[in-house]
Amino acid sequence: MTERFDCYYCRDNLHGKKYVMKDEKHVCTKCFDKLCANTCAECRRPIGADAKELNHKNRHWHEDCFRCAKCYKPLANEPFGARDDGKIMCGTCGSREDGNRCQACYKVVMPGTQNVEYKNKVWHEECFTCFECKQPIRSQSFLNKGDDIFCGPCHEKKFAKKCFHCKQPITTGGISYQDQPWHSECFVCHTCRKGLAGTRFTSHEEQVYCVDCYKTSVAKQCNGCKNPITGFGHGTNVVNYEGHSWHEYCFNCKKCSLSLANKRFVINGEDIYCPDCAKKL
Repeated sequence: MTERFDCYYCRDNLHGKKYVMKDEKHVCTKCFDKLCANTCAECRRPIGADAKELNHKNRHWHEDCFRCAKCYKPLANEPFGARDDGKIMCGTCGSREDGNRCQACYKVVMPGTQNVEYKNKVWHEECFTCFECKQPIRSQSFLNKGDDIFCGPCHEKKFAKKCFHCKQPITTGGISYQDQPWHSECFVCHTCRKGLAGTRFTSHEEQVYCVDCYKTSVAKQCNGCKNPITGFGHGTNVVNYEGHSWHEYCFNCKKCSLSLANKRFVINGEDIYCPDCAKKL
């Protein structure tokens, strides 16, 4: 006598019929579809014994229902990703939805495309442009001013200090004199053109001179010692009288050598005397 081979639920004889094993139990297809089939996460209908079923993280789909939630592309044989909200997306749509967005055009920067990252932000390479000339920076050096990006030439043109002498931008180094910026190579003696950066110099009528040229070309000659009155070295005060000049320390009585700075004196030819010595002449 043949042993009975029945459906676990309806007890229908399964000899010669199609059946499904469910939890180690034999189930006819009719009972399976009615009592055991998983529900499709997309269409909410049972996934019958004759249907192809796909599953992912305890969720189930008909093969035809397993599609990208964005573009509806079938994903049975394609790479896909599951979002936190439960949606299934193809790789392209997932990247667009979750990828970094360009700071200029706000479109997604797709993985593998040329892009620029700066201060934890990202741009398409062609969107990372100079604020002034609007040209892509690409491999050039650049500088920022606040949130704006500038290529080197535009930054120099717009923000670099201009040399007081040649009026061109000062890109590196430079010196400051009387609150005015200069290129080091422009800050030279008016007479001999020697560079004055790091050396002693003086100015006269808005021109700068090295010490030697100031002594020989500009400085007045002391009427006492006949040397230039430069303001350098011993003493800086000057006495002027009727077109003549003296170092203060040279403005002394010809006879007794008394200093006559800020005192009464008498001129006799090119010599000066105190009043007492003048009376004896």
